[in-house]
Amino acid sequence: MYKPVFVLLLSILLSLTATAQPGRWQQRVKYTMKVDMDVETNRFSGTQQLEYSNNSPETLKRVFYHLYFNAFQPNSSMDVRSRELGKKMVNGRPDWDGRVKDRISNLKQDEIGYQKIISFKMNGVPQPFKYHETILEVELTKPILPKTKVIFIMEFEAQVPLQVRRSGRDNPATGVRYSMSQWYPKLCEYDYEGWHPTPYVAREFYGVWGDYDVTINIDKNYKLAGTGMVINTAEIGWGYNAPGTELKPISKEKRTWHFIGKNIHDFVWAADPEYKHLVRQMPNGGPMINVIYKFQEGNTANEDAWKAVADAAVVVLPFMESKFGKYPYPQYSFIHGGDGGMEYPMATLLSGPGLGTVIHEWMHSWYQMMLGTNESLYPWMDEGFTEFASDLVQKYYRDKVTRVKNADNKAYIKSLDSTDALLPLNHNGNYQSYYFIAKSGLEEPLTTHADHYNTNVAYSVAAYSKGAVFMEQLGYIVGAPIRDKILLEYYKQWSFKHPNSADLIKVAENVSGLQLDWYKEYWCNTTKTIDYAIDSLWEEGGESKIRLKRIGQMPMPIDVQLTFKDGSTAMHNIPLNLMYGAKKEDTNNQPFEIHEEWRWTHPTYVLGFKQRLTSLSKVAIDPSKRMADIDQRNNVLELNW
Repeated sequence: MYKPVFVLLLSILLSLTATAQPGRWQQRVKYTMKVDMDVETNRFSGTQQLEYSNNSPETLKRVFYHLYFNAFQPNSSMDVRSRELGKKMVNGRPDWDGRVKDRISNLKQDEIGYQKIISFKMNGVPQPFKYHETILEVELTKPILPKTKVIFIMEFEAQVPLQVRRSGRDNPATGVRYSMSQWYPKLCEYDYEGWHPTPYVAREFYGVWGDYDVTINIDKNYKLAGTGMVINTAEIGWGYNAPGTELKPISKEKRTWHFIGKNIHDFVWAADPEYKHLVRQMPNGGPMINVIYKFQEGNTANEDAWKAVADAAVVVLPFMESKFGKYPYPQYSFIHGGDGGMEYPMATLLSGPGLGTVIHEWMHSWYQMMLGTNESLYPWMDEGFTEFASDLVQKYYRDKVTRVKNADNKAYIKSLDSTDALLPLNHNGNYQSYYFIAKSGLEEPLTTHADHYNTNVAYSVAAYSKGAVFMEQLGYIVGAPIRDKILLEYYKQWSFKHPNSADLIKVAENVSGLQLDWYKEYWCNTTKTIDYAIDSLWEEGGESKIRLKRIGQMPMPIDVQLTFKDGSTAMHNIPLNLMYGAKKEDTNNQPFEIHEEWRWTHPTYVLGFKQRLTSLSKVAIDPSKRMADIDQRNNVLELNW
């Protein structure tokens, strides 16, 4: 039923990959995995064939794999790190992740997670390997030459841990039986910087794009959702062959589920006997939307909330594509599971149907699944940009649904009223979080490795909030319409290419015509803050003068709005000399006068204007509040002449 759509979208996806503009080479993988799950012991065995294309110009003498489940054992790096951070108090509370705490240290033998490699061969030849907890190192008996392919074949077995972080089983908060993320031996990324065998301590991921062919044998009563397309839909039913169909009865004790995913860098699945499946098909050949959630007998509020997720997805996808780029995959699944919200290719795990989390996780499809920055090194380019984008999508959704409600006095989404609190109108929350960390003494530069922040709170605010402020503030510097063009060009040039921060800035400079390296250096490489003030006013030589003062250590271009007694306003823009130009347009098409540049070495600047000083009633630095000035009390001057 879905095959023609799948083929069409796949051809578009492969075209995107083939024509990716920058010439940075990418490694390539092709996984074929078969898994047999025992739901009584919570263990599974598997085989993995991996075709690995070394597209680099370098000879590889070893390879590395992630073994994520090994983190869920007492005294693991994840366990000890969590407990050590729990000894630190921030605002009177332990600084550990509330989902992890000391739970790993209390796991019993049948509750821990593990991944064990039974055998490993390259091109049919056994290879020696050794464990580094969550990393497997394979010393190759024969190196992989540049521009060649090899076949790795692996046998492995694993035990699914109790739900602690992201993956696991039997989470009492959701009741979901299996949340299967980071469940298989996954080849580490090798790029222009070398290998990235990042141990699984807490944070984010980095993977090699390729194709996945995954077959899962599991108890026949279990219902599955995951990355990719179910291709044996005629055998499965349950909404995959046609919306609303039941799971097809079989005589065997185990059912086989067969998934295919193209041009992705990870694979997630989840399973539960009580799952329910909602389907929405986007019009005009768009993707199929799946919502899979744990059915609760008699809980109509739960039913309505998950239906709201499906309906909201249909509403917001066109807006998301218009602002951030085309969604190229044939389906997306919102899956009840995990321990909060966690993104994967073509799917997300959600502990509940809150629309704020739903939209945030879906936006990761752009800033992690399609752009794929190294989250360990650049978490702010994923989490932060996703935060920025999801704020806009949520506002769009709220406005769109409110208009529909007002038009016919009906609730387009039944649970709208209960989710209003999750839908911020702007980025204010992220700005406030940034101001907190900037004044706390806990802030660390955005260049800090995600696992190496001194506190969880410093990481969270840096990655999410300071990253979101980066993008909104970029709109203040270059003009919001130009920033929006930058985002689309960034997607166009760097989809499926693992961009870094320098790549982003280069795109921004090309689109805006401004130099922006200074912005990245100050905002990302330091913790210097922005603070500007109105210093004094006077008249001189028939012209009114306003002296502005830079108090903070980070220089910025400055918008100044003058309000006069007759109610009229005038906007003035003072470029920073390091920009070598000025923004040409901004929000609401409000005209502004561009002045001589402010040299970053000079702590003060004098702004002149023609009107009499006594005609002025108010002076405001950055009335839009997009510039992250940490003390805005000195940004506004009210005049009562």
